[in-house]
Amino acid sequence: MAKYIPYDPDETQLIPINFKAQLQPGSFEYALNDLVENKLDLIGFASLYKNDKEGRPAYNPTILLKIILFAYSRGITSSREIEWYCRHHVIFMALACGQVPHFTTIAAFISGHPEKITDLFEQVLLVCDEQGLLGYELFATDGCKLPSNAAKTWSGTHDELKHKQEKIEKLIEYHVKKHQALDELNEFEVKEAEHIQQSIETLEKAAEKIEDFLANNEPRMGQGKIPKEVKSNITDPESAKMQTSKGTIQGYNGVATVDKKHQIIVDAQAIGSGQEQQTLIPVIETVEERFKRLGMNDDIFDTATEGDDSKGVILTADTGFANEDNMKYCHENNIDAYIPDN
Repeated sequence: MAKYIPYDPDETQLIPINFKAQLQPGSFEYALNDLVENKLDLIGFASLYKNDKEGRPAYNPTILLKIILFAYSRGITSSREIEWYCRHHVIFMALACGQVPHFTTIAAFISGHPEKITDLFEQVLLVCDEQGLLGYELFATDGCKLPSNAAKTWSGTHDELKHKQEKIEKLIEYHVKKHQALDELNEFEVKEAEHIQQSIETLEKAAEKIEDFLANNEPRMGQGKIPKEVKSNITDPESAKMQTSKGTIQGYNGVATVDKKHQIIVDAQAIGSGQEQQTLIPVIETVEERFKRLGMNDDIFDTATEGDDSKGVILTADTGFANEDNMKYCHENNIDAYIPDN
């Protein structure tokens, strides 16, 4: 019988690692490392730290950006998971140069600086333009439904939320009366009273939450031909209820626009609207404004006029974006758009 060298998948070894050698030319991680280290201007992050004279050194934004962007490219969006990979995955170790930021540091960096991240997106877009990766021939727009971290039960129009508050207040009144009725308490009733008191406190917090929202937020109006109030969410007021193939979710329409040549994303937005039709014009306006502001193209979508050799970028979108307002907008603004109707 043949004999083989035994092996153990659970075996642990101490291996010397050269971090730079793990980032092989031609790989995504190599390009990402070079982009963040050598192409992006991260000076804007320096103003966020006040530890030049005292306080402990902070993690370099260069390190945080590299591990976060690499994690996103692998579909990893949990800060705890990113920390774990920095401890156990050799490519993450190489990008982080052996550093292991705590998950709270990663989470705070992601959520605390959205405007800085937007600036970096535009810097990357400029690099892609310099490298000739944009074809300026056709942009394709598509979207998907993204769930938010908010419960559907906290959604409703202002009248519906007011009614919900009134029901909660009646429940509080009921529990208070039941609590007061427990005069002579035996061991069982003591536990019941504690449970009732806990219910009262929970309901009071819910009622206060609704009251605070109604006092500080105006009703959200839809964008249809006959504007009517749409449901707001107390936890995430910018999100919306929307139908998906898996049922109703509380979330956003995630809409991305990509250039045809190398599938470079030129715009990505999360829009709290249940209807895709309502997202197309804001996307077009954002793309036009960005290309003009960055000096890449003063009128990216404008089609050629008589005596002008310039040619605007073709725009395509699927049936979900088709309605009369979008067709009229594209026609009036000389946008060569192809959006099939039903």
